Amino acid sequence: MSVEDRRVKRLPREVREKQILDAAVRVFSEHGYHNASMDEISEVAGVSKPMIYAYLGSKEDLFAACIQREANLLMEAIVSGIDADAPPDMQLWMGLRSFFEFVGSNKQSWRVLHRQAISQGGPFSEELLAMRSRAINLVDALLVRTATKRGMDEHTQKSTEAMAAALVGASESLADWWLDHPAVPTRAVASWLMNLVWMGFGDLVEGNVWTPAEH
Repeated sequence: MSVEDRRVKRLPREVREKQILDAAVRVFSEHGYHNASMDEISEVAGVSKPMIYAYLGSKEDLFAACIQREANLLMEAIVSGIDADAPPDMQLWMGLRSFFEFVGSNKQSWRVLHRQAISQGGPFSEELLAMRSRAINLVDALLVRTATKRGMDEHTQKSTEAMAAALVGASESLADWWLDHPAVPTRAVASWLMNLVWMGFGDLVEGNVWTPAEH
């Protein structure tokens, strides 16, 4: 074992794992799952391949661990950015702003979470679906509280989960678009989506529902 490996081996486990995961996110983001090599991850992390296998398993295990960690960090950023005592529209704005701030500051993370995880499918996409479900539940709870306070009818209240899913999907699509248009400010992107969705949500919670004209 090299002097370098002996020095790294004395680090606490959580520090070693962070070191490896940070490197893996960078490499997976740049090359994709199939083209990323454990040799490059080892080099970027500054640890040996046997150490990576010992602490985080195979390449597949490592990729899954990256998705799980980045998904948790994203959700933590969103939840911590919301003031539960704020009005519903401000809570939604805070959540959207926190989401786009995270994506803007962690582009490699979002590439792995959205582009790489989706393209690989299988167990990897299951982690992404779990994150999406948590986000939908968060938005749905906000809409349900708003609906209850505003006295919306039962039919409209049942639509909140579907509307929350639509918002989460729109957020993901816009974030993916934003990766290719980095010159757009974070606040502008969040404002665009807020204006798009809240104007509709605002009418919905007030009981103003659009229906198609009869022909």
